[in-house]
Amino acid sequence: MQTTGTTAIATHLSPDGDRYFDGMADKFADSLYGKARGELRLDLLDRLLPEMLALDGQPALDVGGGLGQLSGWLAERGHEVTLCEPADDMLRRARESLAGTSVTALPLPLQALPERLPGPWPLITCHAVLEWMADPRAALATLARLLAPQGQLSLMVFNHDALRFSNVVKGNLDRVLADRLAGQGRRKRLTPISPLRHDEILAWAGENGLAVTHCAGVRVFHDYLQDPPADDEQYRKLLELEWRYSRREPYWRLGRYLLYTLRALPDNAEETLR
Repeated sequence: MQTTGTTAIATHLSPDGDRYFDGMADKFADSLYGKARGELRLDLLDRLLPEMLALDGQPALDVGGGLGQLSGWLAERGHEVTLCEPADDMLRRARESLAGTSVTALPLPLQALPERLPGPWPLITCHAVLEWMADPRAALATLARLLAPQGQLSLMVFNHDALRFSNVVKGNLDRVLADRLAGQGRRKRLTPISPLRHDEILAWAGENGLAVTHCAGVRVFHDYLQDPPADDEQYRKLLELEWRYSRREPYWRLGRYLLYTLRALPDNAEETLR
């Protein structure tokens, strides 16, 4: 497999079949966060998270924290953050950008957390991780075990329905008819191997004693545009539209990402999934 720079990487898949991103920090920084789609994602999270989470400076575990943007956002708001990221160059970039903050960055995959960082944690963030796992259902169960009673999980996943819709818009009709939408984890392609559906998240939350308290769509319009925003004024207008419809039916359901707040229910509590 090829990568940026001089580092050679044998495979993008772990022995468990999960997709890791060793050697791809430059690609994420440039092709995602260096463009409007990444900027929109961060700007929308900046608005959505304070309304979807009860944030009071509690310790936070950032699972699959990548380049560290979310950990930095939490640190700026008074949280002691433990960032876990298995990709070496991602972790190195995160440590560089977060030097001097309240973030501790560790080279851990999600599967190692019950043994290494069992918590219980009052706040866990896991954004754009489950869709790269061979078994996202088991991954969510692992996260649920790490939560303190009444703890909050901020979960963001790549939306299977949005992937289908965007492929139709692009004219990939045969692929959609054959339901060949998931990526294979090869080369440097960034199509997730396990895109997820809303009903799956609801069902798996219920299995693990989690209540879904908030839902939102991230990038409900941008990824279907023929042309990206041409200037700052167009970007500002698009951001306003994205924000306005991020939690409004039916638009949020076609967001490129689905953003959830899940709360750990006390034992024997009645689930209130919506």
